[in-house]
Amino acid sequence: MRGIIYKGIGGFYYVRTGTGEAIECKARGKFRKERVTPMIGDEVEIEVKNGKGSICEIYPRRTKLIRPPVANIDIVVVVAAAKSPDPNTALIDKMLVNAEINDIEAVVCINKTDLADSSGLEKIYRNAGYKTVSVSAQNDLGMDELLDIIRGKIAAFAGVSGVGKSSILTILTGTELETGTVSEKISRGRHTTRHVELFPVSGGGYVLDTPGFSSVEAEDIPLERLEQCFPEIAAASPGCRFRGCAHIGEPDCAVKAMVERNEIAESRYSSYKELYTIQKGKKEWK
Repeated sequence: MRGIIYKGIGGFYYVRTGTGEAIECKARGKFRKERVTPMIGDEVEIEVKNGKGSICEIYPRRTKLIRPPVANIDIVVVVAAAKSPDPNTALIDKMLVNAEINDIEAVVCINKTDLADSSGLEKIYRNAGYKTVSVSAQNDLGMDELLDIIRGKIAAFAGVSGVGKSSILTILTGTELETGTVSEKISRGRHTTRHVELFPVSGGGYVLDTPGFSSVEAEDIPLERLEQCFPEIAAASPGCRFRGCAHIGEPDCAVKAMVERNEIAESRYSSYKELYTIQKGKKEWK
């Protein structure tokens, strides 16, 4: 019987089959011998005897994340808030880079559009080549468009505390998820996710919150791949005078020219330079 691991607690894995049945399972000993640990999102083959489930096969993973440990994510929805908290483009960019380095499609979702205009933020990421969607979980606006984007997929939601991920997931799943209150002083919510779990959505597919996804660090990014993690910079690069242009101090750089013409957002270029400088320094120090 084939299914997907949607939750794991204390050595038990909970598998949802194609019929929607949820079965508690243990992993067979062969996985421990092979040093393979089942992950949330794994597609598995199970056997059920006397009401007890056993995972007997793990199918090849399409994608795999380490932080948090989850497999087979099809799309990452990076959630920002138009206001409260104010958008932090550097953190948004880090999450997008994390998706790119793991070869996962990314979408930018701007929540709390009932509080502020989102058009400026939308423009930055549309021009960078990302699909964007503006929503208001408070007023239930834009959620149908977001649902159309993720339907039939395993969609990971990432974003700093307070942007409204849990509220969005509650609407998409019809399941009340725990949310944290937002501090009036710092306008950031408490992190409330206790464990990684897949929740089914209407029309097929799953969603999950991904605590830790924003913690990508420069050492995780090979220097030679950094440019590819910024699609608009990679697209402009062939126009540079020098092959292998780092887009930092070289003359006749097409990327810098596009930044000057506001065709590439200054915030995106700043994020690229910051990650490049950190990674270049680390590589030279080694």
